Amino acid sequence: MKITLPIKPNSFKNTFCVFKEVPLIEIENIKSNFISSSGSTYYYTELGMYRLSNHWGRLANSKWRLESLEIENQSKTKLGFALWEDFYPDNSKEELYYITTDFKTKTVNYQHKNNPLYDNKAVLRNSFETTKKIKQIRNLLNLTSWAKHFEYYDLEVLQEKIITDLMFTNKPLEEIKRDLR
Repeated sequence: MKITLPIKPNSFKNTFCVFKEVPLIEIENIKSNFISSSGSTYYYTELGMYRLSNHWGRLANSKWRLESLEIENQSKTKLGFALWEDFYPDNSKEELYYITTDFKTKTVNYQHKNNPLYDNKAVLRNSFETTKKIKQIRNLLNLTSWAKHFEYYDLEVLQEKIITDLMFTNKPLEEIKRDLR
């Protein structure tokens, strides 16, 4: 995809994108193209966009997430980079999102169906339903009071079974739990 620079900031309304955190040195010799009213700075290149910001997540009409580097630093301001082809359309009505869970780190996230890693197995949901399921999964991962209603040998196995059913079926949480009792 060939991009003609400069790009208008409104070009990114209603998009979903996952930026990868990169070191600040990557923008050392690049002139910024746009500074938002909230203080985020944007750098456009032929390959993609750098965004220097102290806030990530829901941005006006878009959902932009930052995957942080392994090495934590104290600064809240982070530099992210995304290829142009990593920007996907977003709206609240269509079933565009699927959920991924990392059981080792006890983290849950949503991904866009246009992501090349999507294998067509996880259920696609709209934004509202995705948010609802993510909240349920976070509670299952971080709380244990719900487990007192089950007889189980290994809590992690029980968590994984319930969460997997939430990600890969349309069954409500209560039905999944009822089926396991």
